[in-house]
Amino acid sequence: MVPVSFGGQSLTPLPQGALYWAARRALLVADLHLEKASWFARGGQMLPPYDSLATLADLTTLVRDTVVREVWCLGDSFHDPEGCSRLPEAAQDMLRALTEATRWTWITGNHDPHGVDRCGGDVMDEAEVDGLVLRHEAQTGETRPELSGHYHPKLRVRVRGKLVSRRCFVATGAKLILPAFGALTGGLDATHPEIVRAVGRPAHALIPVEDRLLRFPLAA
Repeated sequence: MVPVSFGGQSLTPLPQGALYWAARRALLVADLHLEKASWFARGGQMLPPYDSLATLADLTTLVRDTVVREVWCLGDSFHDPEGCSRLPEAAQDMLRALTEATRWTWITGNHDPHGVDRCGGDVMDEAEVDGLVLRHEAQTGETRPELSGHYHPKLRVRVRGKLVSRRCFVATGAKLILPAFGALTGGLDATHPEIVRAVGRPAHALIPVEDRLLRFPLAA
């Protein structure tokens, strides 16, 4: 794992799409979108109903392996306000075990505002932690170092003649956007004008792989 210096802190992007903050023994994830499949199913578009279990299984493994004390979820953790109530019993048990074992904080997003059950944890619109602002969507006028999600960035790269899409972090000197952690989230190209407007220039896509951190400049 290769850390990066951001806002005076050492943060480590992980291949699983999370951010590890060693000084706080904290894990940050964005855009879990739990129960997205069941939300589509209510509208008649049937998808395999296993996205929440897959996402929470991955998150449980990561929390265990990193031995963290804090978890920060940067918004859109549920796909809609009723998402928690639709979680299968096994998924609810997994989530409650996580929120009880750590200091767990939900940052609200556009899909999951205040006033909904989240199976434990604390809820905040945003937070400032050791000089870093944690919120769901990047704000263009923000001058403080900012961590956010919302855009689900992915980067398409050509490998051995084939075009491969990988989720990525997008970083400038003052902004760092996390990829979506959820198993059923899709992604927006890291060069998309919405992402460019959100972070400014110069920006890089970061892709952690094993013991390296690949950096790709995002062309103007």
